[in-house]
Amino acid sequence: MKIIFPSEFKERYSELLGDENKIFLDYCAMPLKKCIRLNTLKVKDVSKFVENLNERYKLENVPFCDYAYFIDNLNPGKMPEYFFGEIYIQEAASLIPPLAMNLNPERDEFVFDACAAPGSKTTQIAQLMNNKGCIVANDASDERIKALFFNLESYGVLNVVVTGMDLERMRTDESISKRFDKILVDAPCSCEGTVRKDRKVLSRWGVNLINFLSVQQKKIIRNAINMLKKDGILIYSTCTLAPEENEGVIDYAIRNFDVEIERVDIKNLKTREGITEWNGNDFGRDMKKCIRIYPQDNDTEGFFVAKLRKI
Repeated sequence: MKIIFPSEFKERYSELLGDENKIFLDYCAMPLKKCIRLNTLKVKDVSKFVENLNERYKLENVPFCDYAYFIDNLNPGKMPEYFFGEIYIQEAASLIPPLAMNLNPERDEFVFDACAAPGSKTTQIAQLMNNKGCIVANDASDERIKALFFNLESYGVLNVVVTGMDLERMRTDESISKRFDKILVDAPCSCEGTVRKDRKVLSRWGVNLINFLSVQQKKIIRNAINMLKKDGILIYSTCTLAPEENEGVIDYAIRNFDVEIERVDIKNLKTREGITEWNGNDFGRDMKKCIRIYPQDNDTEGFFVAKLRKI
């Protein structure tokens, strides 16, 4: 079925990408490859597990994540490995924010996942921490928290406490102020980058929505920064490519709080620099340390990731 892009959408990305806009739109119209993450909390012999899967499906290792694979099964949700919690169905670009956190299970880190449900990145973080340390997984939605609890149990996660704070509205008190070593803010967004798997994104897309979400994202990152220890790391990510929700939010953070941008470096991942100007707003040269991932770069969804250190 032919996909119809709003004219304003095409104009925005023509401005961002120039001559490459056509290939961007072509990739947005392509179906997304299915991707699975092996859950090493349950799968101890990864080589044997992959060998067994290869007998039934064609697997292709995700170049930047050694425990994730593209798979030719159109419905991996029906695989027995999925029901046993041995694999998680997770889009490849969604793997990037936890990788950018540089987690170390030997340090017993105290981690806050600000917008955690349904738990794809929480379970990945727990996996990277080898169930050590402590993760506070938070979400403002009671319904989504139900899915989070289900996934934590299904995937054998033992080092998580679940909370239901609304970071858009709350003011952090002393009990949680400056407590966390690392924080992930995978912010609610306009989801432009997910159009390959969800065409409905375009039906609700618009600049008014982008501007509204940008305000909410700034409230969330404000409270998250207050919860971060000195010298702590905050990863901000979205599955949108809108500058207002990405560089605009990071610009707000560095102008108003004691944080600085650091480079995100993930091996075998093709990335582009963050943009330094949009609609007359000058974000500064440090914004180039952020990363933009367009669908055509790695044959994934579109994504944005920024790394902030509290100073």
